[in-house]
Amino acid sequence: MTIDRASDKVWGVTTTEGTSFMKRLIGFLAALAFGALISGPAAAQSAPSARERVIIQVSTPEQRIWNQAINYVENLQTLYGKDNVEIEIVALGWGIGMLKFDSPLATRVAETVKRGAKLQACEVTMNRQKLTKQDMLPDIGYVPAGLGQIIKRQKEGWSYISG
Repeated sequence: MTIDRASDKVWGVTTTEGTSFMKRLIGFLAALAFGALISGPAAAQSAPSARERVIIQVSTPEQRIWNQAINYVENLQTLYGKDNVEIEIVALGWGIGMLKFDSPLATRVAETVKRGAKLQACEVTMNRQKLTKQDMLPDIGYVPAGLGQIIKRQKEGWSYISG
């Protein structure tokens, strides 16, 4: 740094101009740092996760709704790639009937499980309808409470779809 004592100049700028410039520079850098601090967590939240995670609720016995939910699984796996999406269908209320051993959609349910989606039966509903695991299709899973599972998954950041 060169200072010309005779003219009170630093790098060709008078010291009063230099002081004003330095104040503006410090203010700008502080604002920049504050902006980075605030936007950092927001950017981290919006960054895509390694895998998409989707939970689908089905609480109706209608076959067309179940077929639609299973189509969602196939469509999402095609869109994101089978290994890039985690999908869970939770059956509760009257929707649990499609996971029973004598379900008219037993073949499609089994294919969906083989594709890597989890199909979960609500144990609260099973108890109310006096169903046992022996009444249900093989290879499905069970959750203590269907709504509780949906709430848990949403808190974990899963996307929610109503089937």
